[in-house]
Amino acid sequence: MKRLISAACVAATLVLGLVAARPAEAKVHGKLVEYKDGATVLEGYLAVDDAAKGKRPGILVVHAWMGIDDNVKKHTDALAQLGYVAFAADIYGKGVRPKDKDEAGKLAGKFKADRPLLRQRVTAGLTELTKQTNVDAAKTAAVGYCFGGTTVLELARSGAQVAGVVSFHGGLDSPTPADGKNIKAKVLVLHGAADPYSKPADVTAFEKELTDAKVDWQFEQFGGAVHCFTDPTAGSDASQGCAYDAAADKRSWTAMKSFFDELFAAKK
Repeated sequence: MKRLISAACVAATLVLGLVAARPAEAKVHGKLVEYKDGATVLEGYLAVDDAAKGKRPGILVVHAWMGIDDNVKKHTDALAQLGYVAFAADIYGKGVRPKDKDEAGKLAGKFKADRPLLRQRVTAGLTELTKQTNVDAAKTAAVGYCFGGTTVLELARSGAQVAGVVSFHGGLDSPTPADGKNIKAKVLVLHGAADPYSKPADVTAFEKELTDAKVDWQFEQFGGAVHCFTDPTAGSDASQGCAYDAAADKRSWTAMKSFFDELFAAKK
C-alpha cells in the first residue's frame, strides 16, 4: 500500500510540475497604431499575443471596402492567437471611414483606379509591420478581404518581399498583367465559385498571368459561395451576390493556416 501511495504522490507531483511548466495562457492585445504614407496620416490596428516570446512571423491584414472595422479587427486578433504578429493596414487614412456602401464604393474605387497609389499605401502598412521589434522581417505574409484581397495581390505584383499573399474573395483583375513577372510571393486565392463580381474572363486572365510568370499559386473555390463569404454582417441571402457562408468561411481559414504552416516551416 505504501508503494501505491508513493507512486500516486510521484505521479501527482509530475502532473503539477507539467501544469506549472506550461506557458501562460494566450492573451491577445490589440491597439491602434498611427503611422504615415508620406504626408498622409494612417491608423492601423496591431494585435499581439503577449504570451508568445521572441521574434515571430508578421502578417499584414488589409480591410474590405468599409475600412478598418470590427470584422477586420476580429481577423487580426485571430491571427495573433495563432502566434503571429498581425497588423491591419489602413488604406484610406486616419479618420476616413465610410458611413455607408455608397461612400465605401467611391473610396475603394478611387484606389482601384489608381493601382500605384494602392501599392504605395499597402507598402506603407508592410513597412510599419516590419518595424515591430517582435516581427521576424524575413517571415512575412499578407491577407486581404474583398477590396483587401485585391490590395494584397497588388502588393505581390509590386515585387514586395513577402513570403506569401492570401486573397479572400478579392478582385482578380489587373490593368497591367505584365506585372505578374514581379511577383516573388507564393499566392493563395480563396474564391466563391458563385461570386457574381468576378467575371470568368478575370479568373482566366489571372490564372494566365501567374502561370506565364511562373508564380507558385493556388486557386481554391467554394461551391455555392458568393462575394463576402467571410463576413457575418453580410447576411445569408446569396441571391444578393454578397453573403456570409459559414462553411466557406471555416474552410478558407483552414486553407490559409495550412498555407502559412508551409510558408514559414520552410524558413526555419
